[in-house]
Amino acid sequence: MTEQSLFIIKPDAVNRGLIGEVISRFEKKGFKIIKLKMITFTKENAEKFYSDHKSKPFFNELVSFITSGSVVVAVIEGNNAIATTRIMIGSTKSFEASPGSIRGDLGLGLTDNIVHASDSIESFEKEVKVVFEWFGLRIRQPIVAVLGHVDSGKTSILDKIRGTGVQGREAGGITQHIGASFLPTEIIKKLTGPLYEKLSKGEFSIPGLLVIDTPGHEIFTNLRTRGGSAADIAILVVDINRGFQPQTNESLKILESRKVPFVVALNKTDMISGWKKTDTPYISKAIKEQDPFIQTDIDEKLYNVVAALSVLGYQSEAFYRVQDFKKEISIVPISARTGVGIPELLAVLVGLAQQFLKKRLDQEEKSSRGIVLEVNDEVGLGPTANVILIDGHMNKEDNIIFAKRDSVVITKPKALLLPKPLDEMRDPRDKFKPISEVDAAAGVKIASPDCEGVLPGSTVYVTSNLTEAEKFKESIESEMKSVFIKTETKGIILKCDTIGSLEALTEMLRRQNIPISLADIGPVTRRDIMEAKAVKENDRHLGVILAFNVKITPEAQTESDNYHVKIFDDKVIYSLVDEYTQWVDDDSADLENSMFKELTPIGKFTFLKGYIFRNNNPAVFGIRVDVGNLRQKISFMNKTGKKIGIIHQLQHESKTVESAKTGQEVACSVQNITIGRQIKEEDIFYTLPPPDDAKQYLKKFKHKLSSEELQTLNEIVEIIRKTNPIYGYWIKK
Repeated sequence: MTEQSLFIIKPDAVNRGLIGEVISRFEKKGFKIIKLKMITFTKENAEKFYSDHKSKPFFNELVSFITSGSVVVAVIEGNNAIATTRIMIGSTKSFEASPGSIRGDLGLGLTDNIVHASDSIESFEKEVKVVFEWFGLRIRQPIVAVLGHVDSGKTSILDKIRGTGVQGREAGGITQHIGASFLPTEIIKKLTGPLYEKLSKGEFSIPGLLVIDTPGHEIFTNLRTRGGSAADIAILVVDINRGFQPQTNESLKILESRKVPFVVALNKTDMISGWKKTDTPYISKAIKEQDPFIQTDIDEKLYNVVAALSVLGYQSEAFYRVQDFKKEISIVPISARTGVGIPELLAVLVGLAQQFLKKRLDQEEKSSRGIVLEVNDEVGLGPTANVILIDGHMNKEDNIIFAKRDSVVITKPKALLLPKPLDEMRDPRDKFKPISEVDAAAGVKIASPDCEGVLPGSTVYVTSNLTEAEKFKESIESEMKSVFIKTETKGIILKCDTIGSLEALTEMLRRQNIPISLADIGPVTRRDIMEAKAVKENDRHLGVILAFNVKITPEAQTESDNYHVKIFDDKVIYSLVDEYTQWVDDDSADLENSMFKELTPIGKFTFLKGYIFRNNNPAVFGIRVDVGNLRQKISFMNKTGKKIGIIHQLQHESKTVESAKTGQEVACSVQNITIGRQIKEEDIFYTLPPPDDAKQYLKKFKHKLSSEELQTLNEIVEIIRKTNPIYGYWIKK
């Protein structure tokens, strides 16, 4: 049976240089060295360590001996580690130890033994926990991410645990920002009740949970690290009555790509028709109290989820039927509204963390690092960054290394602030309290003038050593180069709000073999439009822009309209990609008509006499469409070729319409002109196709114009060529 044991090489053996000899004996026996650290016991440490022997006559001698110098602590792993270790070290008194044992061969026949080893599983658990706690072999709390489809109940689950009611104050009940809540061990014990005793029998105990409340539609994208995720484990929330939904599948893809283990919280069990209210907080008991047909219904709904996960390549089962937690994903039915099932959900999370996440949570010899969740200005503090400290320690005097778009800065914080336990970082009931230091994992607010321009989703390093800070700076610079894309490859342009969303979308597009020419953060600009236009000339399906949760500058929108460069704009990652791929499919199915429809329509219209509704800001007047079609947002000119403006809106019978056809009389509004100055009654106007549109009409689409439209096109070309002789001509490059 594979197990772990602890041994301590005592001061005498350390001073005699026996460390290598002792360790090699364990390695030759096939044991794996899990931890190895040199430490020094204080008298207080030693008295606590040997507390079981306090009544023994040799207690003071033990304490005196182990505090006389440095010792080496080792944790080993292998078959029957505890019993084998006891045989290997030999009898307590070295003069009684058999030849071949460590004490027998190396003890020099003295009564003081040179090695201590755990003599039972119970003593190992106690000793390893004590040494971890005292000498920095610290285990941090796991970082838990919450994902799921919109309205599946992600925030409600956390609300039930925290009792802060955040969801009730959020627009539409959907979480708008990423926040963090620390659940200390005391809270977990209170919520899980007798279940906690079953959990705490592992090799180590976690000090709590740091839960990240991530909006499902953002798919915890900012919780990224190079090559993985800042989250250690995730809760995937599924509505028991709706099953898997689009964002559920997308969440699973991201979890899989970032190798994050997860538990399924099957929410809204109390919404099942016929469910009886129960006083027990435990779902396993609550189900037994339901009518047989409800129990059957729950099983059917649960196995629908099992089937959905199976199709996606996952083995899963209700948590109370799981045989192997390494191979099967646990499904925990719960109700966020009533709280039933919450104890079991927490129990499963803690149990999995303590069983499988030890290596990730162990803080020995790990660099202090974190991830930026968001950056904002706080009254009285100035620029601040909300950071999840993933590993290590942060002190107010430390150097903090932050990433900006075009640089990496090394700074010292003006202040560190920490929310009280169970307060949301983004929505605290009480103000943040200033602190001088903090250990991972924690959600901490850093105030510094240098936080301005720091990138959400970027890695943060912390160190007191300036030389090390420079190395971390180089590491972040290298990481940023791998995230941003700027190539000569013909592909789409991707603009996002954060590093996390940029990375997630890049991954999704690459999975679908969609080439990317530019991937960056920030608003869509005129330059982006012009670059997409250049790509569009060779491939209209790649000459587009995907914009996730960013602004489009007015100049960019104008050029997009002029050159018909499509901008796909969405705040839901999977919707953005789906919208683009669906457009490609639809557009490809009828390419000629698609290209023709996006051109500025050929049209001629007259300002009707006696139909002035408003002189300016905007000018509103009646028109008759004489030839062709008119659309909103297109430019028009007068008979001399002078551009008058852009049709802002069209109305017919007091209702806004997108377009107007030949013979229709409609009201037209135009910004930035005054009737009587730039235009007057009975004026005749023409639509004003950009030069590229005119080229397309003349070379490819004459056959799609009526004779009247073709005549009007010729009139437009003749008028404009008086001032622009090459208008509508194809110029060889």
